[in-house]
Amino acid sequence: MSEAPHAYDVYQARRQRLRERCAAAGDAAAVVSRPANIRYLTGTAPERAALLLGVHDPGADVLLCAVPPGARPEEGRPDEALRLQLLDGPGADPAVAAATLALRQDRRPVAVEEHDLTVARHRAMASAAPGLSLTDLGGAVEQLRYVKDEEEISCLRIAAEITDQALGELLESILVGRTERHLALELERRLIDHGADGPAFASSVGTGPNAGLARHQPTDRRVEEGDFLTVSLGAVYRGYRCAIGRTFVIGTTPADWQVELYDLVFAAQRAGREALAPGAACRDVDRAARQVLTGAGYTEGLAPVTGHGVGLENVEDPQIAPAAMGKLDARVPVTVEPGVHLPGRGGVRIDDTLVVRPEADGGPELLTITTKELLAL
Repeated sequence: MSEAPHAYDVYQARRQRLRERCAAAGDAAAVVSRPANIRYLTGTAPERAALLLGVHDPGADVLLCAVPPGARPEEGRPDEALRLQLLDGPGADPAVAAATLALRQDRRPVAVEEHDLTVARHRAMASAAPGLSLTDLGGAVEQLRYVKDEEEISCLRIAAEITDQALGELLESILVGRTERHLALELERRLIDHGADGPAFASSVGTGPNAGLARHQPTDRRVEEGDFLTVSLGAVYRGYRCAIGRTFVIGTTPADWQVELYDLVFAAQRAGREALAPGAACRDVDRAARQVLTGAGYTEGLAPVTGHGVGLENVEDPQIAPAAMGKLDARVPVTVEPGVHLPGRGGVRIDDTLVVRPEADGGPELLTITTKELLAL
């Protein structure tokens, strides 16, 4: 999908905020190499690219890339105010090329994303531009990305609508006898059919004893009557990613143990969702959901996190975990995804993507709206 012309102002404003941070740190330029950060600042994330940001000269911003951006719709289109520079050869490193250009322009020191660069790439930058003082940009761009603007949330909302549509159609089809792998592939095809750039992550389908396993890789096990069926999927729309997870029972009235386990996980997920509020400590949101499960005697095998942020990447800050530091802000999208798995029997996972909103605005905004009723399919 191409960006609307007015959206380009957004990218210039984001780069200006980064410029101000770099100026305060005494840097003359910055090299941004992490793909999600490049897309956040420019509107595009072509393969093998780096952004050279001129701290004192906005007109000096250069996107260095191996091929012209925009060749694939899912990459987005760059801000028109950017200068583009293609790399000289097929093996050229865009970060190294950006450092060389910064030295040529006598911009020093240069802040780089050390957490994204390998030691070898960092050394290559220093070697190619001797005398160019390299400092650490740290997570400056990630900090800017933490709170989303309404345009970003709109993209997440559309990604969630696509995801709900794909899941809803699958649930209307015949499931008994089909393999986990087949169902996962069908989900991803349906995401594309409904306008997604692609799946946000590898779709997971777990049946019977595999149900409820976190990050389960689909197998050739076939769906059987009486199985728990857990499904986890997400769509990408204009780079923004959402996630949903649901659990169902196949072909029959749920057994008592299935109803009991489902109700417990549903209660934990609801407690986590209700705890989302601006200013809430991330660890308190985790505790709200986790204590429902531990209070019922489920202490083994629980996921280390109850949820996490989403956006241009599948997993972003904040982490909703027992030892998480920090607090939530308004307009931060997160997942709440507790689950319980009973070895040899199966389990339940329920996952939603929500946006933190103040109570005055109606509280947390639920983006993924597929029913959480325990349906027998």
